[in-house]
Amino acid sequence: MADVVLFHHIQGLTDGVRALADQLRAGGHTVHTPDLFDGERPSTIDEGAALTRRIGGEVLDERADRAVADLPTDLVYAGVSWGAATAQRLAQTRPGARGALLYESCLPVTGEWAVGPWPEGVPVQIHGMDKDPFFALEGDIDSARELVGIVGPERGELFVYPGDAHLFTDSTLPSYDADATALVVRRSREFLDRLG
Repeated sequence: MADVVLFHHIQGLTDGVRALADQLRAGGHTVHTPDLFDGERPSTIDEGAALTRRIGGEVLDERADRAVADLPTDLVYAGVSWGAATAQRLAQTRPGARGALLYESCLPVTGEWAVGPWPEGVPVQIHGMDKDPFFALEGDIDSARELVGIVGPERGELFVYPGDAHLFTDSTLPSYDADATALVVRRSREFLDRLG
């Protein structure tokens, strides 16, 4: 079974993020859920963005690095939206990554904004909605398509769901989509099961 670290979105480690982790655990996987906001739960995306600016990117990266420091190196890095960027950074820069699950976000892997090249042989699965103003309309979906193209069809998958919601996998938010989330969970568990 896989060892997963799941990073929360910009509204913090909500009960909805914990519920998503529990659904992955129900497949027999170990899922760690670090709280990079030290208990703060912004009520909106804008308040979450303000919080991240107040804390600072360097501090948040340090918190993420500390959160995984004592975990196995062969982790699957997962994250929801803002947390997916953290998961992707670690998958690309921390040796030993076993895979990545990126929910509702994907950073460029080429060009001036890239963290660096995607590590050879590391599988990735990406999920997002086709009209999500952040994922689909700000370029993340294009980055996701590029990444899947680089990784290849055996190791890379992009699943796009109909809808315009962001943070649709969080059952505690108004944007929650139960049907889409059920598909996300099933596909994520199949991905983790393939890792052995």
